[in-house]
Amino acid sequence: MTSPSRADSTRDRILEAGKSEFARYGIAGARVDRIAKAAKTSKERVYAYFRSKEELYRFIAAQELDAVAEATRLDPTDLPGYAGRIHDYFTAHRENLRLMRWGQLEFAGTDPDDATRDTVIRKTAQIRRAQQDGHLDPSWDPLDILMFVNQLAMAWADQPGLDNSAATGTPSEFALARRAAIVTAVERLFPATRSTTDDRPDP
Repeated sequence: MTSPSRADSTRDRILEAGKSEFARYGIAGARVDRIAKAAKTSKERVYAYFRSKEELYRFIAAQELDAVAEATRLDPTDLPGYAGRIHDYFTAHRENLRLMRWGQLEFAGTDPDDATRDTVIRKTAQIRRAQQDGHLDPSWDPLDILMFVNQLAMAWADQPGLDNSAATGTPSEFALARRAAIVTAVERLFPATRSTTDDRPDP
């Protein structure tokens, strides 16, 4: 009988191998036999944990959403800072960005999975509360705010070929300038507004 620790180790190896496979080949192009080989196990064992390749991908993508949320920490009162953290995360983990992009491409036109839906619902609720509290312009739809900030934040992570060869200065200076541009753009688009309570006279 396989011990729980050994079983968990096999599952972890499958998840790590699957993450690399999906990031490189996408969902349709991924092969379970390659995943099994990289995980040092069998195809049968992979299917014992996950009924299909798509189920494995969705599980890995849900893990990545949790990792992104933990690393970037949405603060609706400081969307420029949030955008900077998203930029930092995905420029440091471009493989993870490719992993998520494959899902967007190959599952286009289908309903979002539960993990994505729950993440969007939770974050838009946070933004809506910030609008109600006077920290953000209430005329924006919270979903638009979330999507625009995310797209601006990931703009340079989507352009790995455009490095310092396109500009003067050192690579670090180029990278810092791109990050600063993102933060400035979000700050100008979604500046924090004063709460109405701030205008009340002190008692």
